[in-house]
Amino acid sequence: MDVPRPVSRRAAAAAATMLLRTARVPRECWFLPTALLCAYGFFASLRPSEPFLTPYLLGPSKNLTERQVFNEIYPVWTYSYLVLLFPVFLATDYLRYKPVVLLQGFSLIVTWFMLLYAQGLLAIKFLEFFYGIATATEIAYYSYIYSVVDLGMYQKVTSYCRSATLVGFTVGSVLGQILVSVAGWSLFSLNVVSLTCVSVAFAVAWFLPMPQKSLFFHHVPSSCQGMNGIKVQNGSIVTDTSASNHLPGWEDIESKIPLNLEEPATEEPDPKPDRLLVLKVLWNDFLMCYSSRPLLCWSVWWALSTCGYFQVINYAQGLWETVMPSRHAAIYNGGVEAISTLLGAIAVFAIGYIKISWSTWGEITLSLCSLLIAAAVYVMDTVVNIWACYTSYVIFRIIYMLLITIATFQIAANLSMERYALVFGVNTFIALALQTLLTLIVVDASGLGLDITTQFLIYASYFALIAVVFLIGGAVSVAKKCRKQEDPESSSQKTPLQNDFLEEKFQQALKSFCEVTSFEL
Repeated sequence: MDVPRPVSRRAAAAAATMLLRTARVPRECWFLPTALLCAYGFFASLRPSEPFLTPYLLGPSKNLTERQVFNEIYPVWTYSYLVLLFPVFLATDYLRYKPVVLLQGFSLIVTWFMLLYAQGLLAIKFLEFFYGIATATEIAYYSYIYSVVDLGMYQKVTSYCRSATLVGFTVGSVLGQILVSVAGWSLFSLNVVSLTCVSVAFAVAWFLPMPQKSLFFHHVPSSCQGMNGIKVQNGSIVTDTSASNHLPGWEDIESKIPLNLEEPATEEPDPKPDRLLVLKVLWNDFLMCYSSRPLLCWSVWWALSTCGYFQVINYAQGLWETVMPSRHAAIYNGGVEAISTLLGAIAVFAIGYIKISWSTWGEITLSLCSLLIAAAVYVMDTVVNIWACYTSYVIFRIIYMLLITIATFQIAANLSMERYALVFGVNTFIALALQTLLTLIVVDASGLGLDITTQFLIYASYFALIAVVFLIGGAVSVAKKCRKQEDPESSSQKTPLQNDFLEEKFQQALKSFCEVTSFEL
């Protein structure tokens, strides 16, 4: 039986004050911040001109050459995204999300304003840098909501926020295609619409409530995590540990503050976050997370495939422009983006109903699907037909969205929110580092500066290499499972000590083999 522990009146008052400062928005008040954030995400993603960016830069408005766009301008986004990702990751948590959301909205406004009026190679490079800021700060949009709603609402608000960006991007792509193909609007006019939409998003962001806590730097102290953990009993203040799982409304929290104390409850300053301690905790969590072989396996695929995905997405419009120049025929980039996004969302929804042992067949699945992605990119590159390119692109995006959803679930299944954010950030950073290396060697004018068709041939080979790596790892995993099932009697004849010893040695050998094959190949 737990006995309530008496605490000092000053400590109780300070704890009660901390509860008021760090408490989440009550369950019944989740709607307003969620609605505002979804509105922001919708308008920030509603950019009808984005599927037509390459034709716009190559057209008469900017009059840039293909080499300037593909080999000098587009790589700037990759480099800026990589450089900014880790500082933004820490600043987002330290500044408590909202200022970084505002920075994203401002960066989008600058990007599209420059897209309309900036001229010259150097100006467009600065434009790409601001777009890199907007992309890096996207993490604030997806993590803001977790700091202002109850834990029980996480799944619902996550689906709303992600759906808002998905719907915004789809509507923007369809709208852009309709305005170009049916209404005959110029690409300059599409950029005006995009600038208007991101300006509306920036205005909406100002009304977001300012969070009082964050995952790392401003987390709730363990002594204050119980929202109903302080009460008055027989004239003294005690902590009630049995009520720590209850989440009341604001009036419940206020009722826990003692009104008549012998020692006045002085206003104490907010404790300053220990930055070095936070970084140390992050490092220890990093080592603990990546010591798990399944998590390491899915994370390696995440980083490798996301690197290739970013490259294909960034330069797909350039390949389409090479196959069928927009100045000579009608283009349907917006429709293709909308269809691929919609079908990808349907595939992601359907995967939730498929029952499969991912621990056994996960690596084989990753291998086969990576091979399909390689085939789609290869067809996109070699078949000189715009409709074959469009179809292959749709297949490519559907498979990637499907697999990245599975990888996200497998990684997040057994991680806390803090560790999931850490793993997500590390995986994305590794993907960007690999993409930067690939861009510097293959794309950048200071490197090989290859033409767009040769680039896509390399990307297809890259995904084929990923398929081979995970085929080897998957074959080892399946062989191990089959061996266990076929030889249960011989295993049972060994003593428990022998079983533990052999299992440990086998795990070590298997881990070493997979690490060698994964990274050397």
